[in-house]
Amino acid sequence: MRGWLALALLAIATLGVSCSKSPQRVSHRVLVLGFDGIDPGLLDRFMAAGELPHFAQLAKTGHYVHLGTTVPPQSPVAWSTFITGMDPGGHGIFDFVHRDPAPPSGGAIAPFLSTSRVEEDERRLTLGKYALPLSSGTSELLRHGKAFWNVLADHDIPATVVKIPANFPPEPSTSRTISDMGTPDVRGTYGTFSFYSSDPADGGDHSVSGGLFHAVQVDGGHARATIPGPIDPFLSRSERAVRPFEVYVDAESNAVKIDIGDQELVLQTGEWSGWVPVTFDLVPSIVSVHGIVRFHLVQAHPNLRLYTSPINIAPDQPALPISTPPEYARDLATHVGAFYTQGLPENTAALTAGVLDDDMWLVHADDIFAERSRMFDFELARFHSGLLFAYFGGTDQVAHMFWREMEHGSVHGDAILRTYRQVDDVLGRALAAIAGDSNVTLIVMSDHGFAPFNRAVHLNSWLREQGFLALRSGLQVGGELFQDIDWNHTHAYGLGLNGLYLNLVGRERFGIVGPVDRERVLAELTQKLLGWTDPQTGASIISRVYRREEVYSSTYRDLAPDLIVGYRRGYRVSNESGLGEVPAAVIEDNRKRWSGDHCMAADQVPGVLLSNRRVVNRPVSLQDLAPTILNEFGIPAPVEMVGKPLLDGGP
Repeated sequence: MRGWLALALLAIATLGVSCSKSPQRVSHRVLVLGFDGIDPGLLDRFMAAGELPHFAQLAKTGHYVHLGTTVPPQSPVAWSTFITGMDPGGHGIFDFVHRDPAPPSGGAIAPFLSTSRVEEDERRLTLGKYALPLSSGTSELLRHGKAFWNVLADHDIPATVVKIPANFPPEPSTSRTISDMGTPDVRGTYGTFSFYSSDPADGGDHSVSGGLFHAVQVDGGHARATIPGPIDPFLSRSERAVRPFEVYVDAESNAVKIDIGDQELVLQTGEWSGWVPVTFDLVPSIVSVHGIVRFHLVQAHPNLRLYTSPINIAPDQPALPISTPPEYARDLATHVGAFYTQGLPENTAALTAGVLDDDMWLVHADDIFAERSRMFDFELARFHSGLLFAYFGGTDQVAHMFWREMEHGSVHGDAILRTYRQVDDVLGRALAAIAGDSNVTLIVMSDHGFAPFNRAVHLNSWLREQGFLALRSGLQVGGELFQDIDWNHTHAYGLGLNGLYLNLVGRERFGIVGPVDRERVLAELTQKLLGWTDPQTGASIISRVYRREEVYSSTYRDLAPDLIVGYRRGYRVSNESGLGEVPAAVIEDNRKRWSGDHCMAADQVPGVLLSNRRVVNRPVSLQDLAPTILNEFGIPAPVEMVGKPLLDGGP
């Protein structure tokens, strides 16, 4: 990502919403707790075992039902539906990844992050080694539809939203909101850690998914290194700004001292630092970008091995818009301290790469939960009117990484249970805060459930095996981003975690499937997908195949995949196939730490809904929650919301 001056200016310009009209104080209050990925099967098991007393209390005295999730049950899709009350055809988010089927720069397919886009004006005025941006560029939220808190604001109802996925850059609002999933780090990525090592076994300078390895030399107990930051938009060559730091190793005490700028910190082996402010000078003494970083000392001796977190946007001096109003992030930091601003802050990439082990990572996850808890407690204490929503994502991330441990009963077999206990404590504090107040509606929800991810499915390899996809002559495997596809002989391709697209004439640049053949190819694909069985077990791999016309409203439906593949519980598309690779294997065991998932058929992974109010006697789903919240304040849902209120009245 380039253009930090442009984006810093944009942080002011795009969020300049007038706050001259103060929201009214209303007697009724709505408190919503969003616990990402809470699974009804696990919740039932843990409640039955007496592990979750506050969930059990609410389920007994209020109502508890399964909550239908979205097609597909991916987090950005689901949370966009929660926010807008629309199905994906209305808000336009269908996967983590979307694509331009005929990119103007050439090529066949251009994948991009589905929820946001950051662009800048490439025009530069070159003065010596500096190239000055001539205009501000743009940062765009790709989710369509109006957030429910902005409908509340239209009716002068105050709202506070403590972290919310799929809302970066934040939708302009007079409500207090702060973004989560989709928020980048200072480098402009979605979480890039750095790992510094003097051990040759770590492989020297190289990159892994989500991280950078840096070789360092320790000479006389001293090492020098740099933290790579954002690309400096002022330099005529695309170079990253860096922040130097020095490390002094004390082998006897197995500790290090780190000097970075005018700061000094001491870490013992196995210890995490607090937040350390870092500044990247783009034009010295004129333009700087502020971030915060955490260090973790993996080993001091005999080899130095040091982890640094992704450089988070500093909440007290944000270089990009992360909250509404802009000062809300600073207000939170003043009262609760610095906090992770990067979306999905639990660093699963570092655990996958073996930089952090299970113990280190769980301490890291606990720290993030503690930060979220402080934010929630601060807002709960001043929650006297309107709406308060608080989001906790650790229940999802821990389940992704530790399902393997739960199933095998190993040393961290209770890791998922521990996160459920944590949010049970949050619920307990919420119940205590509203006890005896009949004017408070409490809603506890999750966006989807969870399942094991035992077998990785290479969908593009299957499409090749079945004759729907072709590689260039002589190739047996295809590289990422479809670089080896023979588009003149390809009828369909998979992209993202559930999407399957036809190579259509007039849509894809090298399309070969005409309008007359579309129905035939879709029918053939559906039949073969539903008949696909695992050669290892004989089990069906696909539970449902959804046509976009059958599940999405029409507004943005043309952007959706032609088919949405609903995998059976235990199966999920591979990461490789999801990004356009064509491996040799068609299906294989998933041996990665990422061992739990939910990107399957929607009916395989429902979420949960608990409330202190009575729930209507019908199937309920995520799209019903925004209209429900509005209805609690007597506000009719806008016509574009497809959901219906789901609370019936008193408990």
